[in-house]
Amino acid sequence: MPKKKLKNISEIRRYFHTNEDPIYFVSATNFNLLGIDEWVKNFKYICYMDCFDGRHPNVLVPSEVPHDEFQSIEDINNYLLQHKEVVDFVKQRGGKPKFVFLMFNEKTEALVKELGGEIWFPKAALRERCDNKIETVRIGDEAGVPSVPNTLHEVKSYAHLQEICKDAGLGDDLVLQSAFGDSGHTTFFIKSEADFQKHEHEIVGEGEIKIMKRINCRGSAIEACATSQGTIVGPLMTELVGFKELTPYRGGWCGNEIFATSFPPKARQQARELTFKFGEQLRKVGYRGYFELDFLIDKKTGELWLGELNPRITGASSMTNHAAFAHADAPLFLFHLLEFSKKPFELDVEEINARWSDPDMIDSWSQMVIKHTDDSVDLVTEAPQSGIYKMLDDGTVVFDRFDYHRRAVETENEAFFLRILNTGDYRYEGADLGILVTRGRSMTKGFQLNDRAKAWIDGIKSSFSARPLPAAQASSEPAFKMM
Repeated sequence: MPKKKLKNISEIRRYFHTNEDPIYFVSATNFNLLGIDEWVKNFKYICYMDCFDGRHPNVLVPSEVPHDEFQSIEDINNYLLQHKEVVDFVKQRGGKPKFVFLMFNEKTEALVKELGGEIWFPKAALRERCDNKIETVRIGDEAGVPSVPNTLHEVKSYAHLQEICKDAGLGDDLVLQSAFGDSGHTTFFIKSEADFQKHEHEIVGEGEIKIMKRINCRGSAIEACATSQGTIVGPLMTELVGFKELTPYRGGWCGNEIFATSFPPKARQQARELTFKFGEQLRKVGYRGYFELDFLIDKKTGELWLGELNPRITGASSMTNHAAFAHADAPLFLFHLLEFSKKPFELDVEEINARWSDPDMIDSWSQMVIKHTDDSVDLVTEAPQSGIYKMLDDGTVVFDRFDYHRRAVETENEAFFLRILNTGDYRYEGADLGILVTRGRSMTKGFQLNDRAKAWIDGIKSSFSARPLPAAQASSEPAFKMM
């Protein structure tokens, strides 16, 4: 007897509300999928960091056991999947466990298999291939989604780079990107030989490099989900990039805003159409499920260019999955889970996309990822707890009450803070202190941090206390981002 098909949003919501098989999000924190447990019965988080001091009912943080130094978020996940407390927890809850991750590799796949579970994402090898920034350009070209004028080439020296750019007509003001990695760490702005020499060891010998003409642009992000019924597209969000108050990395992502008039209607619609086309091309190469695209919008011409692809949930996912349209219909990630559930469904994707493009479906929120920006290393002696904070009339930021959901934020004078760095942790340049979520905008119309955002950042940073360390004790910065 064929399985009954789910035929509308209401039936999909009911299906997950009565879900029986355990689903686990395994990651350093639960930031990326915060709140999904409220939509999906039997959804739990298994995390390395305890952002909520044991007070979140669906978060398991196992006790620390000896382990090799983590080199990636995949290492953290593999450590968690082998932890006795995690193994016992998964086995005790029974069922046919499903796992979702921010990042995973082939070792993760093997560990999940040992637990008798399934990963509800495309294979690690396919994700890695799509994640290659060089491959992104090629997928975009096939989909008719244009990238900034660029060439893909192995670079041997500065003279060689000049020669390549002359042939390609890219000029002397360049942006170089290596195939993998966080854009804040693997994007290089090259205008002179001195600039090149500064990053030569990260460019030469690294294989094919994406060499782009530098444009005066604004960054944006959009998330989508490639399903058997077509690609469902979320809203276009602004990106906070490189603000010195938030990150020490030039070009480094440090937050997002979502609001109805973030970009002119033409740009918003074009971004949605290009994302749909990109998603349909991803389906052709075998990728399905959640993904995010960065678009670069030329400030002078308004032209849209493909920046990069993230074949996964991202730091922007918490924004997409809590927008007004997500509460009216369902979070975008629910469609990802549906795609991997093997439950037959029929959806009018065109109708959903048309509804989600309506400005009335978008309310205004901001998130800022706050890093330690000083060139120093110390030990945290006091850290603010996660929860709801208030800004007083004089600009002072104070803790108001515990909560683990941003919807508890009632006004623009309140904010939800998710603490990452805790008491006893090393605080070094680039360390993530936490994520601050506020109603309204964090940037001005000119896309600079507004005074309110700066006051929030100062208030949260001043809630941390630390003691200096002798140089010999200083812990080096990990070479990967946690979210």
